[in-house]
Amino acid sequence: MLIKAFSVADALQVRLMVLEILAGEGFQYDPLKDSDLEDIPDFYLKGGGAFFVAVDGDEIVGSSAVRMVGSGRCEVKRIYVKSNHRGKGIGTALLLKALDFAEQKCSLATLKTDLYLDDAIRLYLKNGFLIIKEDDGTIYFEKQLH
Repeated sequence: MLIKAFSVADALQVRLMVLEILAGEGFQYDPLKDSDLEDIPDFYLKGGGAFFVAVDGDEIVGSSAVRMVGSGRCEVKRIYVKSNHRGKGIGTALLLKALDFAEQKCSLATLKTDLYLDDAIRLYLKNGFLIIKEDDGTIYFEKQLH
């Protein structure tokens, strides 16, 4: 298992992986929420953020991202692991990779997830995120980085 920085050559495989995972969790593509998948470099990298992929052989099996939102703040996003690769620590490794990057540039990281994604909620709480609000089925977290 290798975690590496996203490259443009990964774009289609990342998009298909995320959409497959979303469908497996009962979500459909949302043009507003998922538009970042159309141009990952523009959405994440141009603003000083990062996007990481977990690779098993030649298959992308997971992702994590950091989007800069200004004033020393960033949003951790796109923490995904394919279902047949879960339970192996890949999600934790991807989250930690994103947080290591964020700590170099930000003092506060935020993220959000759906209320019923228990494994994700446990992962975020275990790694120092605090719940700051729940709204309409979404849980919002933040973590002080310095």
